[in-house]
Amino acid sequence: MEGYILIALKSIAVYVFIVAAIRLFGKREFAQLSVVDVVFILLISNSVQTAMVGEDASLMGGLVAAMALFLMNFLFKKIITSNKSWSKAIDGEPIMLIYQGVLKPDGLKEASLTIEELEAAIREHGVEKMEDVNLAVFEVDGNISVLSENYRKISKRRRGGHRIIGNNTA
Repeated sequence: MEGYILIALKSIAVYVFIVAAIRLFGKREFAQLSVVDVVFILLISNSVQTAMVGEDASLMGGLVAAMALFLMNFLFKKIITSNKSWSKAIDGEPIMLIYQGVLKPDGLKEASLTIEELEAAIREHGVEKMEDVNLAVFEVDGNISVLSENYRKISKRRRGGHRIIGNNTA
């Protein structure tokens, strides 16, 4: 039993480290990952596996590690949704990339995006030129929101699975 507690604690430590590292080094939506990003994720997961379970390659050791990761993920989501300052620390804040057709270089640098990536995102929203963008924002979830034509045409690329719960009485 003592070995499994150690596996759980190691898994929790690795989880917190990975969340902090992703927060510090930037994040992107999975659709925006390059080949280098995918290889990096695969190598990170492989490198931390031994750190979590050590010599215990048993089914129970793997299940304990997985359960610890699920619990930490659940706790982080609870903290993020219930505490605005923690949410800001973990998820970050939206970053302005373009305002009134003018590129914000500091925002681009902070979001770790290239001009080519930003231009591709703008085109995905149906806008040809950067000068036609009223506002482009790098959202905390890694999406880029684009508002154009004096805010009349609003588009945001969304991930699947969004639902509206309850009655909309607007």
